Amino acid sequence: MIVLAAGEGKRFGGTKQVDVVRGKPLVQHALDAAADAEVDEIVVVLGHDAERIRAALALTPNTHVVVNERYVEGQSTSLEVGLDALDPSSEAAVVLMADQPGIEARHVRSLVTRYRDDSPDVLRIRFRDGPGPAIIARSMWPELMSLTGDTGARKLFDANPDRVTWLSFDEDTPVDVDVPEDLERA
Repeated sequence: MIVLAAGEGKRFGGTKQVDVVRGKPLVQHALDAAADAEVDEIVVVLGHDAERIRAALALTPNTHVVVNERYVEGQSTSLEVGLDALDPSSEAAVVLMADQPGIEARHVRSLVTRYRDDSPDVLRIRFRDGPGPAIIARSMWPELMSLTGDTGARKLFDANPDRVTWLSFDEDTPVDVDVPEDLERA
């Protein structure tokens, strides 16, 4: 599992990963969802303000932190660093964003369980009003690693809709914290 937490938070106005939401740093929600879902390993990708964010984290033994020195080049570089840091025996990777505190262990667990049953190239959550996180098979990683700029996996998914399998949740998409006002809604 990869948690992307390297961004500068430009729209937010600073390092949002450490802002407190429901009693803990924003990024900690993604780490806790992964830990509670009992994934094999968690890779946290930091970049901007890495030392400050690292100091705010409560890590489990199966979690390790990597720093993307090229984070200013965009999300694609953080995805590449995260994939490179995963255990070579990993068959797939769940990718979570550090700014979506409403993604819970049950979401992650559902992705992992369904992936183990079906092994699609991409298994992505579909909420009532939009997409959510995904688990991505190793066979797709070279294509992910070829992305450039501030582009995430969504670009690859949009270009290959036939390779995406959907896992539906009858609930609204959790809040994505982009601006300070989103903290209250989260």
